[in-house]
This record gives sequence, C-alpha cells and structure tokens, in this order.
Amino acid sequence: MGCGLCEVYCTVQHSKSKDIIKAYNKENPRPISRVKLEVHKPVSFAIQCRHCEDALCVTACLSGAMQKDEETGLVTHDTEKCIGCWTCIMVCPYGAIKMDASGKAVSKCDLCAELEVPACVANCPNGALVYKEVKP
Repeated sequence: MGCGLCEVYCTVQHSKSKDIIKAYNKENPRPISRVKLEVHKPVSFAIQCRHCEDALCVTACLSGAMQKDEETGLVTHDTEKCIGCWTCIMVCPYGAIKMDASGKAVSKCDLCAELEVPACVANCPNGALVYKEVKP
C-alpha cells in the first residue's frame, strides 16, 4: 500500500516533542525519519538498518561512532563521536544510513530501543512491518 505512516511515526518518535504537529511544524532542525519508504507500484518496501551480523558500517567507521552491541545485536551510532566522513553511508549495502538534520553526522534506525516494539512496526495499519528476532 505504501501509506508512509512508518516514516511519520518514526519522525515523531525521534522528535524532541513526541507530538506530530510540533515535530513537523515547529522543531528546528526538523527531526527525520530513520526509515525510508520506497514505492514502486504495485510494490512498496521500507528501507531501514538491518543491524547486520557483520556490519560493514561498524568496520568502516573511522571514529568508532558505529558500534555493534554483541549482547543485543543492535548497531548503534554515537553522534558525539561521528566526524561526518560518510564512510558508513557509502558502505551500507541497504542505503539505510543517511545524513542527519544537522548535516554534520549520520542518522540510522535504532529500533526505537526505548520502546518494546519500534514505532514504525507498532503503528503500521497494514501489518506490513514485522519485528522479530532472527537467528543467524
């Protein structure tokens, strides 16, 4: 269907206000979605970090800003350490890492670590997004 609500809920979840109106109209810089919906009728799909087992972005990161949490499997990004070299963007095979709103660091899916289920999945009206652990 490609309704785009995954992008909306992701943006709101990563906003300072957690309010849809404020996130889109009042926050500066405006928060950005960490999921990108690609629509190629009749197919649509979400592009977001896959938290790869052997994450190329972690290996390529010059500053150590990209880290793999061995316990949770999450690939995380530390904005304070990021030097804005964009190497992670170039090596990501999914195109899931992008420049953040400041233009000085990157942004990627964090699986809404503070939530039990990522906002995009929890709010998908079609059940098109699924969050489950996959054993390698």
